[in-house]
Amino acid sequence: MPRIPTGPQYKFERLPSSVVPSHYTIVLTPDLVNCIFDGTVNVDLEVKHPTTRIVLNCVDLEVRHIELHHDDGTLFLPSKVVFAVKCETIAIHFASEVPAGRCKLSINFKGYLDDCMRGFYRCKYKSHDTSEERFCAVSKFDAGQAHRCFPCWDEPAIKATFDITVRIPNDRVALSNMPVLNEEEVSENMKAVRFETTPIMSAYAVAIVVAELEFIEETVDGILTRVYTPIGKKDHGQFALDAALKILPFYKEHFQMPYPLPKLDLVAIENFSPGIVGNWGCVVYRNLGLLRGDVLKPPKQTVALLVAHGLVYQWIGCLVTMEWWTQFWLKEGYAAFLQNLCIAHLFPEFDLWTQFISDTYCHARTMDGMRSVIPLEVTIGHPSEVQDVFDDISCSKAASVLRMLHNYIGEANFTNGMSLYLHNFEYGNANTDDLWECLEEVSNKPVLEMMRKWTKQIGYPVVSVKCEILGDTRKLFLEQAPFDGIRSCPDSEDRLWPIPIQLSTATSQQHVIHEHMLSSKEDIISLENVKPTDWINLNPGVYGFYRVHYSSEMLEMIKPSIAELSLPPADRLTILDDYFSLAKAGFCQTGQVLQLLYAMRNETSCCVWTEMCKILVRLRVLLQNADDVYTLFINFGRRLLEPISQSIGLWSPALDETYENRVLRCLILDQLIAFDDPTTYEESKKRFDSHVAGSTRLHHDIQSSVYCAVLAKADLETYETFLKMYREATSQEEKDRIAISLATIDNTDLLREAMKFLFSDEVNPQILLRVFGVMTLIKSGREVMWEFSKENWDKLHSKYGSFALFSHYLVTAFQNFATQEIVDELEEFFSSNETNGAEKAVQQVLCYIRMNAAWLNRDLNNIKSVLKTLM
Repeated sequence: MPRIPTGPQYKFERLPSSVVPSHYTIVLTPDLVNCIFDGTVNVDLEVKHPTTRIVLNCVDLEVRHIELHHDDGTLFLPSKVVFAVKCETIAIHFASEVPAGRCKLSINFKGYLDDCMRGFYRCKYKSHDTSEERFCAVSKFDAGQAHRCFPCWDEPAIKATFDITVRIPNDRVALSNMPVLNEEEVSENMKAVRFETTPIMSAYAVAIVVAELEFIEETVDGILTRVYTPIGKKDHGQFALDAALKILPFYKEHFQMPYPLPKLDLVAIENFSPGIVGNWGCVVYRNLGLLRGDVLKPPKQTVALLVAHGLVYQWIGCLVTMEWWTQFWLKEGYAAFLQNLCIAHLFPEFDLWTQFISDTYCHARTMDGMRSVIPLEVTIGHPSEVQDVFDDISCSKAASVLRMLHNYIGEANFTNGMSLYLHNFEYGNANTDDLWECLEEVSNKPVLEMMRKWTKQIGYPVVSVKCEILGDTRKLFLEQAPFDGIRSCPDSEDRLWPIPIQLSTATSQQHVIHEHMLSSKEDIISLENVKPTDWINLNPGVYGFYRVHYSSEMLEMIKPSIAELSLPPADRLTILDDYFSLAKAGFCQTGQVLQLLYAMRNETSCCVWTEMCKILVRLRVLLQNADDVYTLFINFGRRLLEPISQSIGLWSPALDETYENRVLRCLILDQLIAFDDPTTYEESKKRFDSHVAGSTRLHHDIQSSVYCAVLAKADLETYETFLKMYREATSQEEKDRIAISLATIDNTDLLREAMKFLFSDEVNPQILLRVFGVMTLIKSGREVMWEFSKENWDKLHSKYGSFALFSHYLVTAFQNFATQEIVDELEEFFSSNETNGAEKAVQQVLCYIRMNAAWLNRDLNNIKSVLKTLM
């Protein structure tokens, strides 16, 4: 059977529609010692037209044998098999024509359980009884990666049913989408686990897990629900199970459709890289995100959100599937939005929407304000393009825009529209417009026209507002424009958005007093019965996905309500975020941001302080390029942190401490360390020495903070102490904590040594992006990171090059530089080194650096002047 390698003449195209599968019978035998697997797949096909070739997806598999049985009894053997590696397809050619009709395609193959975090791959863990290093096998087939495990028609619109059998050692557990049908003994040490037939579904929704696991279970609405954990940790999964038992009924009511499968498994895997893989009936999570090892870590809201996110996919993604990967953003964005809607309803004490605005909404606007961004919905060709397109914009912006739509049409209309969508397309496929049309039909509002604008054009708007006070009448002058985060040149496109504007006043803070759809570039709104002294707040509750640029007079009117904490936390943090981004882009001066920060020095909200600290970090990184101003800013930061640091117990938690207070305490401690507060450093050093001596162990809340404080001023002896601690640590959590802390070393020579260690086989490679993120927050760290990248580029690209991970690496490693010189160096470097799959990330990096350089040059004198005034 001759095999022809890929040639340059192959171009990507969708699979032919002349041959379609209806059912797969799959048998896999993973070898968890040698990290290989054998497999067979028998596919029931319908050949619609006579053909001499069958094309399906297959890559990274060694195909051993192929045969095709026609229903008329004819056996067809291939005359040749052509592997198109770049297209990830296999074309099976036959010497004679296969007639139309039913056929069964049988393929025998071999695969490899590598650590590339796609397809069917391995995760390393330590056994519960002997601490021996072992491997488990886990599938990650989203987006379009199932054909790395078995040859298949790996397109979301080509659905079929699946019978799956996994042959495994007797001491392992096998999980898949459906309940176990039976288990048979294969040999003394092996068993074959066969699962029930799945409903019709896309190949990417197939789940296969082989690991050492135990479980806890409950039944809700007749659905057997289990949480699988590493052995010895099943009690840690209780909150995840409790959450799932609440979430399933919520989604049943929200979608007006019950969960469609007979069982649901939530599986916690050690050292699992993706946060969630939302397979149908078998959702896989990283164990540190799903399992609560103590009363605080991870926090309940984190676990609840992760569970809720994975369960959304059971309806949106599995039951109703995107027609092509072009709509991938909608599945991910909808899950990110609905998880918050669900958990905010079930656990109102979490105050999730304020956290959403801080963590998701503000972050999405920052990412989406760059000229290198693309629309939410962009045409995808090869599925690998999803990796370059799917980023924070795809998820965070989509969730934020969907929340705006939910608020615009109302909860009842949104829920009924989603139900209509699911009932219309269940067990089938749909595109984005199908959803908008269902929501429009129910709400009688122009959803399709509105959402096409928000999803098919790049960026988002800034609304500038001025006011005229005429007694008790307030006249507002609104103007929208595309927000350009780098403001490199005038916007030549006449981009406009339909913006749902809502307004509140000082007298009616908790109520929307006026609603208006801003569709034109400029408009005027007149408000009656508004006191001359009342401030006006655009976007109360922060539902609209836009920035607000108030006139100086309007900002001064609302600033006291920010300082006095009478304006809600979500609005306070959003105004601060708006002005910080406006300053970066040159719409206003950074001095206004510093004045806002200073007005907020008595702030108490954890979410608001989270936003304040993000800004402090960014300004601190920027001003590392200007030594005299940096010193002024360090003093400013210490003074800003003084009131909050005195009002909370930095070093020891209260017995009844809430999660929010715990986060705030750790947040402020980290900032005091970053601002090199002498008292904080001395206390950190004292506590660290006691910790190492074994006399007084550090409270786990402050371990990372103390490690970072000590390592920032580390000498060789201190560094070697940390290496010894790392090698003697028995928990992966502690090893990861130490590894990440090593990135804060400010001694360049020591940091180079640390980089060698961090990139060695001793360190979990899945935390390296976090390590790099910490390292580039200090000037010496950025320089070492650049050196390291140049010296190890091929190794980095081969490790991350085919994944979104490589894009994240590029942005993480270089985004904090701030000179034109480094832009020139990077452009020259990228032009002569491989960046395949990360082209958008390259453009983002260059945009970030240019923005930083322009920002510093434009505002440095203003920053210096304002800092002197405030001090």
